[in-house]
Amino acid sequence: MSDSALKDLNVAQSAELEKNMDNSVKSCITKPVPMGNRCVKKEENSPPICPDAVTNGCEAGNVDVEYTDSENLTDLLDADASLSTLVARLDSKDWVMTCEALNNVRQLAIYHKERLQEHLESLVPLIVKSVKNPRSAVCKTALMTCADIFKAYGDLLVDSIDPLLVQLFLKASQDKRFVCEAAEAALISMTSWIAPSALLPKMQPYLKNRNPRIRAKASVCFSKSVPHFGVEGIKEYGLDKLVQIAATQLSDQLPESREAARKLALELQVFYEKFQASSSGEVDGTPDVQSDAESWEAFCQSKLSPLSAQAILRVTTTTKEGVAVGVTSTPKEGVTVGC
Repeated sequence: MSDSALKDLNVAQSAELEKNMDNSVKSCITKPVPMGNRCVKKEENSPPICPDAVTNGCEAGNVDVEYTDSENLTDLLDADASLSTLVARLDSKDWVMTCEALNNVRQLAIYHKERLQEHLESLVPLIVKSVKNPRSAVCKTALMTCADIFKAYGDLLVDSIDPLLVQLFLKASQDKRFVCEAAEAALISMTSWIAPSALLPKMQPYLKNRNPRIRAKASVCFSKSVPHFGVEGIKEYGLDKLVQIAATQLSDQLPESREAARKLALELQVFYEKFQASSSGEVDGTPDVQSDAESWEAFCQSKLSPLSAQAILRVTTTTKEGVAVGVTSTPKEGVTVGC
C-alpha cells in the first residue's frame, strides 16, 4: 500500500474515533428535569427514571429539592414496602434518599398514623440526626417532618422530645431564613398539639440555658403554650410558678425573651382577674375593676421579690388595651408571634 493511501486511512480512522467519542460523551450527559415531587434525572432521549422518589434529582450532584406542604402530600403507593426500608433509608449516607425517607415519614404520619406509631421510638433519633445535618435540604425536610409528627401524635412524643427541643430552638434562631421558618413552624405545631402540662416541664430548663438565643425561643414557646392550659390547668400547674417564670424572663438579655415574658404576664393577669371575679361574684354583671387590679398587685407582691413584682406590675398595669390583647390572643402589631 502506498504512503498516500496509508495516510488517507489514518485520517479516516481518526475522524471515526472522534465521532464515536462525541456520541459517548453526549449519552453520558444528564440533567435534572422538574416533575413535581419526583426524581426525574434522565439521559438525553431516554425515559425518566426514579418516578417514585420525592426529590427532583437522584444523585448528590446538582439536585433541586422541592418542599411539599403537608396538605399537598399524597398517600404512598406501597406503605408496607416503605415501612420495611424506612430506618435504613433515614440512616443512609445518600442525602437524597434520606430526604425521600423523611417525606415518607410525613406521608405515613398523615395516612397510616397507627402503623407508623409502632416505629416512632426508633425513628425519632434518626429525625434528630437529620435536623442536625449540615445540608440545608435534609435539615429543612426533617423540620417539616417534625411539624407533621407533632400534629399526628401530640402527647405521645413527650417522652422522646428532649433531644429534639434544643435542635429546634437552635434552628429557629439561625440565619438561614428558609430553615429558620421551618423550625418555627415545627415549634408552633409542638405548642399547638402537645398539652402544656406535659410540654412546659420539658421546656423550662431551656429558659435558663447559657445560649441567649435558645432562651429566647424557649421563652416564646413557653408563653404560647400557657394559654392552652385553660383555667383549671393553670390552677393545677401553679399560677405563682408561672408568674415567677415571667418575672425572670422580663430581665433577659434579648428583647425576644422580654417580649414573650410580657405577653405571658398579660395572659396571667387576665386569668387571675377572671378567676377573682368568678370567685367573689360580680355586681350588676360587671366586675369591680379597681378591686381586681389591687388583688393582682397584692398577689404579685406576695409571690415575688419587690423588684420582680415591680417589673410584672409595670408591664401589666400600663393600659387595659394591652390586657385585652392577652385575652383574645390576638397578635399586636410589631409583636413577634412565631416560636
